[in-house]
Amino acid sequence: MIGGLAKSATSILRQLVDAGTLSNLPGGLKARGLRIKGDDSPIMPGEFRDVDVPGGAIRDNITFLPYKEPSPTLFSLLQNIVEEGKKFASIAEMKTSDMNSQAPVGTTLALLERNMKVMSAVQARLHASMKREFEILVNVIKDFTEPTYPYEVAEGQQIKVQDFDARVDVLPVSDPNAATMAQRIMQYQAAMQLAQQAPQLYDLGQLHRQMLEVLGIKDVDTIVPPQEDVPPVDPVTAVQNILNGKPVQAYEFQDHEAHIQTLVSAQQDPNIQAKVQQSPNAQVIQSAGSDYIMQHLSLQFRDQVEREMGVELPPVGEPLPADVEKRISELVAEAAKRVATTNAAQAEQARIQEQAQDPLIQAKQRELAIKEAQVANKQKIDESKILIDAAKMAKNAELEEARIAQQSEIAGMNVGQRIASDLLSKEADAKKQSSKDYKLGLDIAKDIVKDINLNE
Repeated sequence: MIGGLAKSATSILRQLVDAGTLSNLPGGLKARGLRIKGDDSPIMPGEFRDVDVPGGAIRDNITFLPYKEPSPTLFSLLQNIVEEGKKFASIAEMKTSDMNSQAPVGTTLALLERNMKVMSAVQARLHASMKREFEILVNVIKDFTEPTYPYEVAEGQQIKVQDFDARVDVLPVSDPNAATMAQRIMQYQAAMQLAQQAPQLYDLGQLHRQMLEVLGIKDVDTIVPPQEDVPPVDPVTAVQNILNGKPVQAYEFQDHEAHIQTLVSAQQDPNIQAKVQQSPNAQVIQSAGSDYIMQHLSLQFRDQVEREMGVELPPVGEPLPADVEKRISELVAEAAKRVATTNAAQAEQARIQEQAQDPLIQAKQRELAIKEAQVANKQKIDESKILIDAAKMAKNAELEEARIAQQSEIAGMNVGQRIASDLLSKEADAKKQSSKDYKLGLDIAKDIVKDINLNE
């Protein structure tokens, strides 16, 4: 594709080199009779040699051929051809500092892809050619080599033909979509930026491992161990690993509530909070802690649903038939509702208890208790007053009855005295009444007094 440009550039470069060589070491003609002693050796700087001149001046006996120096026009043409070849066959020179760091990932990849279009096409064709050559080699090995392997294999030595049949593809390890390491790094940087926007959709550990492999870093699994290689630890060790930037993983058999409470207590500790805020990795530590809590919360909810259902759920990732999955989904939905209701009731109870411990609410409750005590005391005082008033009224009634009885008795005695006086007066006036009549009057008076007392 750039063969013509390469040939032209090579030809012009040779012309410029030849012109410079002939200009620096020119050749020419000299007179036949001109003799120079030792003309077969170069003249050293500051050296003078004898010359035999047949006649005239030396310059009249020597003539230089008309060689020109390298042409500036030809050199400019060479530069133009080389520049055209660069633009056509390689990525254009871009200053990273001049690019906008906030530019969308798609824009950056589009510029990179446009500048690498030719090289990407060449690499894709090389990839396809290598794949075709591998297919030829596979057919050759299958048809013309021994049918057994010369060494022991797990499945047996008689599988050589099966390993190279038409069902097996031997592919190059090159990537036709990324011609250079810089392009592959840009692609992974784009993927990592997308992962930051929606981290729940990505396996960040696998993405980081592939990024490190592209960068050519060894021992990737040691630096970023796979999720299944992270060992289970106790709650305190989990907190230490999170603070130190080490990976942690929640497992189904752990005490989820203990791990959650331990990490929450560590997050609320003033000393730990101060140190984490001063750390340059504060955001990473907080994100790792939140992720670890969410892992245990999800497993804890799974355990609650299983206890509510009374059976264990299938392992995570295990394929299920459609009918089984539908039935399990119905049961899980019902159990999840009951778990949510129970958790809501517990949360409400915890909220009430927390509010009961609030100083403001406690002060209000004490104030209400004081008011209730005051109202109760007032009621007791009013009841005491009522009892005292009732006792006074009863006492007054008794006194009034006694006074009435005394007045009745006095009235009866007065009546008796008057009757007795009348009888005495009659006896005195008549002078004929006997002592028997006087006693009778007294008895009558006493009987009247008794009758009055009995009536009262």
